[in-house]
Amino acid sequence: MASAHAGAASGPDHRNPPMSTNAKIVIAHRGASGYLPEHTLPAYAMAYALGADYIEPDLVMTADQHLICLHDIHLESTTDVEQQFPQRARADGRWYAADFTLAEIQQLNVTERTKPDGTRVFPERFKADAQGFKVPTFVSLVEMVQSLNRETGRDVGIYPETKAPVFHDNENLPIERVLLDRLAEYGYAGRDAKVFIQSFGFDNLREMRETMGSDLPMIQLISDAPAYDALVTPAGLDAIAQYADGIGPDKKRIAESDGALVERAHARGLKVHPYTFRADQLPPGTPRLEDELRQYYFDYGVDGLFTDFTDIAVEIVHPDYRARMHPR
Repeated sequence: MASAHAGAASGPDHRNPPMSTNAKIVIAHRGASGYLPEHTLPAYAMAYALGADYIEPDLVMTADQHLICLHDIHLESTTDVEQQFPQRARADGRWYAADFTLAEIQQLNVTERTKPDGTRVFPERFKADAQGFKVPTFVSLVEMVQSLNRETGRDVGIYPETKAPVFHDNENLPIERVLLDRLAEYGYAGRDAKVFIQSFGFDNLREMRETMGSDLPMIQLISDAPAYDALVTPAGLDAIAQYADGIGPDKKRIAESDGALVERAHARGLKVHPYTFRADQLPPGTPRLEDELRQYYFDYGVDGLFTDFTDIAVEIVHPDYRARMHPR
């Protein structure tokens, strides 16, 4: 395991020019998922090379309490679990990561995301039958990012999401405690740590902050579902400001408020990181992703955003960045 100071920023490196003085950040959503299968080490590595400020792993737990990088608590949408373990589905017909050990998970092959009927969610992305992609552990992602940071002089952060915290509680899988322990082992500590912990849960960020005593930066995610409407009211934002450092709203909430949600959040000292921006899933009337990104970064004034297409966002907010890895 890495030493306790391994994740700390090493300070500016005179050999490697800064990305940009622009404080707005690019969050690589599931890695460079517009180009490679989501939540795989190749997708994370590509996002790093393309200039991401933060790389986002969604996290779920295995039966033996390892954190793995996976968007869903189920396995069938992005792996070949149905072919390799046909008898391991639950009564609802789904395969749950919580029912498999890490050794079993590592046998699976990762594919581009599919719908329940087997058709692809993003038909024009990476080839469907590609081989060689695996489900990574959270530790493997952290070690990769930290190693690349040492080699390049950059200080790229990580942006983990605790998926389905209530489900994990019901399965007696302590996802919050294990995440905080792993982050501490790799040197992520204090208010300036290059990490944001995010969650759609209504209670688990507060639990990590107040019960577990973590002072790491945290972001309350806010979907467009009615259950989250109260969180974008003045009272809801006041409450979030007591335990989190920002909000991650569905981008539609910002557009529908004509940017007022950003202003309300900023007035309370909260950062705003909306999701998800995709070149192959543009809103009506928007011809290019660049146009949508400029609107949110500069017209609405968001502090960062989640995108499947890291390179396009980097061109917008870090135009001086060049994809050269070596610091000299």
